[in-house]
Amino acid sequence: MGKGSWLLPLLLVSSLLGTISVQELEQRHRTERISGSAGDVLEDDPVGRLKVFVYELPSKYNKKILQKDSRCLTHMFAAEIFMHRFLLSSPVRTLNPEEADWFYTPVYTTCDLTPNGLPLPFKSPRMMRSAIQLIASNWPYWNRSEGADHFFVVPHDFGACFHYQEEKAIERGILPLLQRATLVQTFGQRNHVCLKESSIIIPPYAPPQKMQAHLIPPDTPRSIFVYFRGLFYDVGNDPEGGYYARGARASVWENFKDNPLFDISTEHPITYYEDMQRAVFCLCPLGWAPWSPRLVEGVIFGCIPVIIADDIVLPFADAIPWEDIGVFVAEKDVPKLDTILTSIPPEVVLRKQRLLANPSMKQAMLFPQPAQPGDAFHQILNGLARKLPHPRNAYLKPGEKILNWTAGPVGDLKPW
Repeated sequence: MGKGSWLLPLLLVSSLLGTISVQELEQRHRTERISGSAGDVLEDDPVGRLKVFVYELPSKYNKKILQKDSRCLTHMFAAEIFMHRFLLSSPVRTLNPEEADWFYTPVYTTCDLTPNGLPLPFKSPRMMRSAIQLIASNWPYWNRSEGADHFFVVPHDFGACFHYQEEKAIERGILPLLQRATLVQTFGQRNHVCLKESSIIIPPYAPPQKMQAHLIPPDTPRSIFVYFRGLFYDVGNDPEGGYYARGARASVWENFKDNPLFDISTEHPITYYEDMQRAVFCLCPLGWAPWSPRLVEGVIFGCIPVIIADDIVLPFADAIPWEDIGVFVAEKDVPKLDTILTSIPPEVVLRKQRLLANPSMKQAMLFPQPAQPGDAFHQILNGLARKLPHPRNAYLKPGEKILNWTAGPVGDLKPW
């Protein structure tokens, strides 16, 4: 497309962002409540609706691992650590396992990091098996249901498949001992072996205090139309190209690197968070997995998330109206991104911005310290509460066994 043909879209950005959506709209109608059942679910209070028993495990499964590497507290997989801390002081916690609705096993399976800060999942299956063997040997509650009333936080790229490469994650499948448990995970993709129907999909961890420190005045004009910072190619792990992000990120770069409406780069500036608050649309393409922290950042900073990840299952989808606040673009349609985004009517853009400005929407995406009503911790508890009461088949008959303790790769069966 020639440079002259960009005149109309650029004028659209100027008029939409420079006048209507900032001063006039902010003064008239800053936010909009989510309508219908989604809004009610988002504001639910789980306290009094469930009781959770937290297993006390030896510190080698959690605290000692964290002591070795404090980076685990700030990476995108840190929800497993903060969920543990939250539950220890939560009013839903019970010290009497006989009255518990749910049982939680605090295992930090993503806290074995490379020098670059990426989790190595290779020991995770053995660690998880070891923890399950421990609770099955010391308490009667696992054995009566084989985990059907237990939940585990597994924030790996592909959840309890415990691998960062999709092919190998699919080959491994979900750890056999977790087949009956409820998994709380960041990974969500329809019709995928690494997602169970009963799983609760959560946002990745993004440091609330860090984002708070980078807030700019809400009346700042959104002068950037499309924003993205991140990899387009992963030469180290995908030297031939096409496998990483299923080619979607490469397509973004190849089609729009010279487009004046697209502010895209591999460079990660110190003004990254501020730039998102100056943008209308923030691209959220898949990487090795379909999810990324950009979803959280987009919601927090009021930048409309453009979700490019076919069949993605999004966090707290029964509470957050993703179709209303975001834009979904099929991976095959990436070359048409410019046309798709410039064709969205201004009133639709403005409504998405009003919904994104709703504080309860932002709260649901965060794991703050200390916890606050309506935050991601409470959304997880809401998800667990809605699964109660457990069905009759959750509990085994005397002598009944369903799980195969020797199933899975041979390497997983070695002691941890």
